[in-house]
Amino acid sequence: MVKVYTRGGDRGMTSLFGGGRVEKNSARIEAYGQVDELNSMLGVVLTDSLSADIVRKISRVQKELFVLGGDLATPISVKVKVPRISRSHIKRLEREIDRWDATLPKLKNFILPGGIKVGSKLHLARAIARRVERSIVALTDEESINPNILPYINRLSDWFFVAARYANHLSKIPETIWKGRTS
Repeated sequence: MVKVYTRGGDRGMTSLFGGGRVEKNSARIEAYGQVDELNSMLGVVLTDSLSADIVRKISRVQKELFVLGGDLATPISVKVKVPRISRSHIKRLEREIDRWDATLPKLKNFILPGGIKVGSKLHLARAIARRVERSIVALTDEESINPNILPYINRLSDWFFVAARYANHLSKIPETIWKGRTS
């Protein structure tokens, strides 16, 4: 059996797919580390009672996040064959957003995150996805990445927003409208 620990990162360096080593605080490692955090959040979401359809979709997104992490861990210039995020991943998210959104009340105002437990957790997943997106943008300031990555993570945050609304709507939990005032 292979040991979990290798001691290879004990001095603050880690290996990339296709070779090469980088510091653990590099923009690339930060980006795919945050993807891992988002994926872990989805594991928390899946502990709630959900419809079989939503469980399937979230489980699929978890697998896609593994692809995204591997994509980010493999410099685009390296000629290693790894799965990459593609336009079809983005299109599928868009179709699901459109299907869910068609069943929801039209938004006329900003809403506050919340609702039932799973709705609140999906809003948190959206916020984490936005942080992931910011870290990926920081990475693009330093090096080239797969051009489908940013649209995918941007669309995924939208997907979480609509999924949260959809979960709350199915539970008949009204949305809290932000009125633009703090009083």
